[in-house]
Amino acid sequence: MQTIQELLARDEGSTSDSSTAVQYISTVEAYDKWAEVYDTDGNFLQRLDTIEISRILPRFVECVYDRFRHQLSQSERMIFLDLGCGTGRNTIQLMRTLGARGSQDSLTRIDHSSGPEAQVIGLDASPGMLEVAKSNIKKVTVEDTTLRDIPAVILETVDLLQPATVPKHLPPALQEVGAAGVISTLVLEHVPLKDFFKATSATMRPGGYLLITNMHADMGLRSQAGFTDPKTGVKIRPTSYCHSIDDVLTAAAVAGFQVEKMFDWDPLNGVLERSVDGNLVDKLGMRAKKWLGTTVWFGVCFSKRTSER
Repeated sequence: MQTIQELLARDEGSTSDSSTAVQYISTVEAYDKWAEVYDTDGNFLQRLDTIEISRILPRFVECVYDRFRHQLSQSERMIFLDLGCGTGRNTIQLMRTLGARGSQDSLTRIDHSSGPEAQVIGLDASPGMLEVAKSNIKKVTVEDTTLRDIPAVILETVDLLQPATVPKHLPPALQEVGAAGVISTLVLEHVPLKDFFKATSATMRPGGYLLITNMHADMGLRSQAGFTDPKTGVKIRPTSYCHSIDDVLTAAAVAGFQVEKMFDWDPLNGVLERSVDGNLVDKLGMRAKKWLGTTVWFGVCFSKRTSER
């Protein structure tokens, strides 16, 4: 499988990095360096992902509760996992969704009282990102009273690039029962598909839901994740892969996952795609302007098949 770096090398003029010093390093090392500025460096794809996840999570959580609330006893916890949680950007959105006690909109109303207590876990390979996540989560927990009833978030280091070792490094709660709902946002770019789905499956209970978002291949053919080190001015790039939607769907099926069409997305493949238009530029910042008309993001929801399904 070719990395995005190798694809871009075919055409030296295809990337805006041509006039900037670029350093390619391991994914974990890159994110350790990126952690300090990850939440503030203006990455428009992260902003787009945050917008979309805020719309998706209420329905996702509702579906997880609907499937598992009667399968778990009151003494068990409904585990929600943010796989590749980074600085906790979407871990916090997940916490807030779970912390909601109701809404006038019946679509987003979650009745926690009739089901087991929720537990949120965040896993990431980068110790630097997890340190920032701890700080961010502590801050919002103090400030947001709706989160006071959510058990403390568990954060642990797990490397998806080593799928065979993932099970023994999982927190005890995941080893015992597995997650009912998993989100993994803008992570897939950095992991070969076979490794990603093997590692992810090890964290989940049968029937559990898996929500994935990722950079679209139309963007991946021209760029990849990375940041400019404010201390050196060097562009830091981790290892990245350009995964097409078809390849993702095929790899998921081989690994024992099926698409769940719980949203009003593409009726053929259950995938949501987002392109940059003029309205989005206003929301995402000027760095998104050069991507006008390009499909840059996609999301899809799977479930882990059981022997009965």
